[in-house]
Amino acid sequence: MSVDLADRDGVLPVALTPDFRLGALGAVLLLTASYGGILYHVTDVVGGSRLMLAVLVGSASLAVAVGRVLRVRTALFLSLLALGGGIAVYFLSVPATQRALISPARLAADAVALLTGLSVLRLTQANVWALSVAPAPVFLSWYLAVRRRYVWSVVVGGAALSLFVLTGDAGTLTTLAGVVGAAGVVGFGTLDRHGGTAAQVDTLLVLLVAMVVVAATLSMAPTARSGPVLPDRTSPTGVASFVDSGDSVRVVGTIRLSPQVQFTVESPADAYWTTGTYDRYTGSGWVRSGDTDPYTDQLRGPPGGGRELRQTVTAETELGAMPAAWRPTDVDGVRSNRVRVTTQGSIRPATTIDPDESYTVTSRVVDAPPAELRTAGTDYPDDVAERYTQLPASTPDRVAERAANVTAEADAETPYETAVAVEAYLESTKRYSLTVERPEGDVADAFLFEMDAGYCTYYATTMVTMLRAEGVPARFVTGYTAGERVDDEFVVRGLDSHAWVQVYVPDHGWVRFDPTPAAPRQSAERARLTDARQRGETGVDTEDTGASTPTPTPTGGVGDGADTDPDATPTSTANASVGTGDPVAVGDTGPVTPTADDGPELPSTEALAFWGVVLVGVGAAIRRTGAGRRAVRAVWLRRRGPRRDPDADAVRAFERLAYLLERQERTRRPGETPRAYLRSVTDDDRARRVLSAYERARYGDGVDRATADAAADAVDELVRERTLPTRPFAR
Repeated sequence: MSVDLADRDGVLPVALTPDFRLGALGAVLLLTASYGGILYHVTDVVGGSRLMLAVLVGSASLAVAVGRVLRVRTALFLSLLALGGGIAVYFLSVPATQRALISPARLAADAVALLTGLSVLRLTQANVWALSVAPAPVFLSWYLAVRRRYVWSVVVGGAALSLFVLTGDAGTLTTLAGVVGAAGVVGFGTLDRHGGTAAQVDTLLVLLVAMVVVAATLSMAPTARSGPVLPDRTSPTGVASFVDSGDSVRVVGTIRLSPQVQFTVESPADAYWTTGTYDRYTGSGWVRSGDTDPYTDQLRGPPGGGRELRQTVTAETELGAMPAAWRPTDVDGVRSNRVRVTTQGSIRPATTIDPDESYTVTSRVVDAPPAELRTAGTDYPDDVAERYTQLPASTPDRVAERAANVTAEADAETPYETAVAVEAYLESTKRYSLTVERPEGDVADAFLFEMDAGYCTYYATTMVTMLRAEGVPARFVTGYTAGERVDDEFVVRGLDSHAWVQVYVPDHGWVRFDPTPAAPRQSAERARLTDARQRGETGVDTEDTGASTPTPTPTGGVGDGADTDPDATPTSTANASVGTGDPVAVGDTGPVTPTADDGPELPSTEALAFWGVVLVGVGAAIRRTGAGRRAVRAVWLRRRGPRRDPDADAVRAFERLAYLLERQERTRRPGETPRAYLRSVTDDDRARRVLSAYERARYGDGVDRATADAAADAVDELVRERTLPTRPFAR
């Protein structure tokens, strides 16, 4: 008789014929999810996320429904028509005042900007743009996949993903998912069209995982540019700065701040030196929407006029920003074509400011007394109310609930009082520390409910979010605190870099609030600067500074002047790490090293996804090489199994013996009986006893328990002898 050693008793899985068409469509789904997820995120931030979800699902469903009946040319025409109509809708959605400025040259410049790193979130009507362009690529990609034109389906979906890679909106995981999806469509689609086997599926999975591993490894290479704000050296993201007036700010984890001098400011009064203002909160950071315009020799001041402050800034290192007190109204000392103005009102350089280069800024600083600000109403301009109360649709409801509770407990009746209450709440309930683990999900929500410490970006982000939840226009601001005062000059170092909040007050304009606790920042700055001087680090002092103690400057209250708020708490300049440059946590009583009581550090979502993909690849490789099958059989060979009836145990003993001999001698020939096979490969008496017990159990009157146990014992002995290192059981 013939014994089926491969599939008996379900020891090994029976091969199934895979459905390659389902695999190809699943890969199309992954590719669509990669760029569709970006479009959904845009509408989640700006508005219209539910409509976007309906558009994505509806476009794909329509393509599946008509894929069999609609001609390719007709589908292509409808897709182009949808894309053209969507662009027209977006054009009409732009405010008339801005639409009048649009010209063919401007459209071409905007297209180039999108293809060279301009985030979609910076578009004025980003949600309308996303909803307008979404249907065409989704519909056409799925239509072509249904028609089994898989390569062209990838071309369409890949083009959509490539656009977001160029705009910078596609992160590493999103890009990898899209690449894997595209490769999967081509691979499974080829197997579907030309036929394939399960073994080829395993090979395809191994190749896809190898692509992910290689791409992820290459993406870990850090950038080389340094700045005043750096993630901790254990961070994989390389070097970054949130004071270089970039288009976006991402809230990161542990950071280190540099003690090196960045610039000096000649000014009769201290101020916070603003470098960037941001209006769009994404849940993980901030984006500055809108384009920049050329400087035209005069900028608008705050509605209430304000106190004039003239500052001369001299760069001590290369600057990617133009620090100035808020609100700048005039710039001298550099050519006007080197100055750009953002839609939020801040200034930035068209080219970097070189060391020793100077410029002079005249600003109008809000100087209204708190009593006057408390009486201001809520008569906000429409564009301010719409733009600066925006929150992502995915913001948890408990954030608004906490903001309402804080406002109610403080009996805050006006927007100004609401801002004061939220500022005081964050100052008193959270601890200042540069050593934090970046949270998953919404930053403000995590800081309110899951974290007990953070630094300025966490405080400012959370305050703006809470105020917007209460309907108070607020925005996120980056820059530097005043710095070390030497006569009429302020020496500003990297450790003075900071983030704070501006709240819009009708008839006065944007008023500064700083929710970050002052005392810990002052302690951290002094410790870091003292340590840098003791170690002889270069660039931490100018000719006029030395071992002197930095002069305290105000941080709380309103406005940018020292005399605007009698209740302001004196403090020195901003956030710093302590000691040798390794970040430490800073509490209200001074520097405190991190403890190990916070529990084990959990892997990030990206890490879990990466290792999940790796495990899939390892599993496919094991299946493809047969290593898994051999491992299961190796365990089965050495295990007698539970004792059943004697006849079944005798049959199992012979099956183990036959498998052992087939692996080490030769396989049984078709039609060869068990007795003939055993006689041809071995003359061991134990093997003959096992065969005798098998024949009696299978064809005779059966065997007793003693005979079955003796057969199993004989096989155990043969397995031990034949699987020694000198003669392995498998070839």
